[in-house]
Amino acid sequence: MKISLNRLNDDFLFECTNEAGNKILLDNTSQPGAKGVSPMESLLMAAAGCSGIDLVSILKKQRQEITGFSAEVEGERVQVDEAKPFKSLHIKFFIDGQVEPKKALKAAELSFEKYCSVTKTLEPQVVVSYEVVVNGVSVLAQ
Repeated sequence: MKISLNRLNDDFLFECTNEAGNKILLDNTSQPGAKGVSPMESLLMAAAGCSGIDLVSILKKQRQEITGFSAEVEGERVQVDEAKPFKSLHIKFFIDGQVEPKKALKAAELSFEKYCSVTKTLEPQVVVSYEVVVNGVSVLAQ
């Protein structure tokens, strides 16, 4: 796996490109007019995307009909010398459709315990918790 990073302006805007040519923009979001996400925001996005792919994949294999899927991630940071790494992440999934809550819960458990490489990379330094909401009803808060 390899990416490239190229600076696009005289400040902090970077374009990151993967081997397939897909791109994201990173920027210093503490500066006015930022045009990309911060590297730390991109880490939260990666955690949601990785586990989201797992959940959708598992539920599709179980023939669950997903009509809506979204997630919110909150990260808590702590000061360590000059850096502010994440101390914890909480990912909340919102799933709509003909989805059995027990299957959605099991899919989340499998993602975080076995499959999600992003959250596994962060552990054990970062505590990762999650919640699953199916059709507006919370089925797990861990």
